[in-house]
Amino acid sequence: MRWVLAFQVLLCCWSVVRPFCPSQCTCVFHGTRTVVCNDPDTAEIPVNVPLDTVKLRVEKTAVRRVKTEAFYYLTELRYLWLTYNSISSVDPASFYNLKVLHELRLDGNQISTFPWEALREMPNLRTLDLHNNRLTSVPVEAAAYLFNIIYLDVSSNKLNTLPSDLLDIWSPFSGTIPTSISSQKIILGLQDNMWYCDCRISKLIEMSKMAESPVVLMDPLVTCSGPENLAGVLFKRAELDQCVKPTVRTSATKITSSLGSNVLLRCDATGYPTPTLLWSRADGSALGNPVVQESPGKGVRWSILSLEGIVLTDTGVYQCKAKNFAGTAEATITLCLAGMDLTTPVPPFNRTFPPVTGDVIFFSTTTTTTTTSKPSLTILQSTDSKLNLDPGRGIQRSPPAGNIPKMEHSTNGTKDKARKKGSSYIRDVEVIEETGDSAVVLWMNEGFPSELPLSVVYFPYNEDEIKETVDTEVGNGKLLLEDLFPNQMYTVCLVPKRGKEQCVNFSTLDTIIDVGQNSWLLVISGIACVFVLPLIVLLLYKISLLYCKRSSSRNAEMDDDLSKETYLKFETLAMQQRTLNGQASDLWTRRLTQESERMLLCSRSSIDSQMTYKSDNSRSEYLC
Repeated sequence: MRWVLAFQVLLCCWSVVRPFCPSQCTCVFHGTRTVVCNDPDTAEIPVNVPLDTVKLRVEKTAVRRVKTEAFYYLTELRYLWLTYNSISSVDPASFYNLKVLHELRLDGNQISTFPWEALREMPNLRTLDLHNNRLTSVPVEAAAYLFNIIYLDVSSNKLNTLPSDLLDIWSPFSGTIPTSISSQKIILGLQDNMWYCDCRISKLIEMSKMAESPVVLMDPLVTCSGPENLAGVLFKRAELDQCVKPTVRTSATKITSSLGSNVLLRCDATGYPTPTLLWSRADGSALGNPVVQESPGKGVRWSILSLEGIVLTDTGVYQCKAKNFAGTAEATITLCLAGMDLTTPVPPFNRTFPPVTGDVIFFSTTTTTTTTSKPSLTILQSTDSKLNLDPGRGIQRSPPAGNIPKMEHSTNGTKDKARKKGSSYIRDVEVIEETGDSAVVLWMNEGFPSELPLSVVYFPYNEDEIKETVDTEVGNGKLLLEDLFPNQMYTVCLVPKRGKEQCVNFSTLDTIIDVGQNSWLLVISGIACVFVLPLIVLLLYKISLLYCKRSSSRNAEMDDDLSKETYLKFETLAMQQRTLNGQASDLWTRRLTQESERMLLCSRSSIDSQMTYKSDNSRSEYLC
């Protein structure tokens, strides 16, 4: 029996020392564990890979998909090769928990869309190989996840261009290379793609011509496939037409005008090719106002947005965005009403104004094609208004006297026109269910999309240096704040991505309880109750007895008084018989009296009977 038990213990120890290897794979241990899975019949990535695996190679199999958290338990994995399989789908959460992964190779598959956001789960990734796949584009958002990559191979795909904004913000081209990789060259594989050489990849072409560059092309003989005049020409020899990223200028950054006036917003842009201009509201609401655009010369374009009879909902931030193949640029203009706060919620009203004519603010700028020129500002105004030019705040316009129409409030209970035009704000912010270390924040929103990012910032009152931030969405409407200090005043602010922040103060409850002191209080209270309650009962009993005795004595006294009062009444009635004669006798005969009283009144010894006997000459025995 002992030998059997010892054998089982040895088996358990051996299984711990030498983990189980999947049947489709080969496990090799030379200081670090390497697992190679190359069975052609393998259709899924093995899930029972040893936990101490440092390098995993899944090659030349029938695997078609990388599922969610496929490598979650391989926390020591540094090299992951999924090469020359049939992978066409990669889940965004496939590489979750691979914090130390250094190299990821997916070459030789059928991937058409790569989840670039999955790279944020691999902060130490340095090599990304997507060679020989079916990628058609690299989005601008990928730049945020390529921050630490020093080897990127996207060769032999179906790429024909890269977004100009990607090259503007990606660290090798923007000049903001992290210090951790600043001493290393960034290797970029671009060959064997159908590149269309225009201004969108002008930075890439110019960098390929530089003798000293932080970016090294894996194959320096990268060629253009279009346009026709550059087909087959090497990057380093391609000559592009002038490529200038747009620059945008506005006549003012902030405009203040009166209610009902007409305002023209003007935006000028320069760049090559000639940029296009697009107006939009910062809050995302649609614009139905007329827009006039004109290109007075090559590389220059201006645009005017017309706002007629402005109302409260016309106030806000307007964006003017310029775009060409070389990149994008934008500028904003804030429109306010004179005497109105832009952040005040819009009240309901009906837009019933008389037409306003002759009260127009017009801004015009004059520019040239050079980027160093500054626009000159020309202001045209009517004689019935005043303009104040403040270099720090833009242009403020005071309303003309007697020209402000009254607002009529709607009473139909439906959404007013102000909200229809896209006014957005957060309201009814309050804190409920405060405890010693947590609180619940509630809010409502008007006009914001439910998925709009929202930052909730909270900090001790008057100590805004110690801030905590929680990211959520506007549509949630409820958030739990945890790890707060008890008996502390806090300030919580809701900061949407666009719009005004809303703040409210609250205080947590005092939950510091002395358990020992409370236990003594409970014991003392119990002892007091044992002795005090009988005393209280006894006192109540004595009081009730006294009350009953007093009530009985009072009743006796009342009976005595009643008897005395009755006798006096009889005496009074008897005395009246002398004067009232027959009437008194009748009254007396109807009176119910006791027998002793009757005898007393009717006897000969009574004063009344003697007087009656002397006066009336009647019988001397009795009067009754």
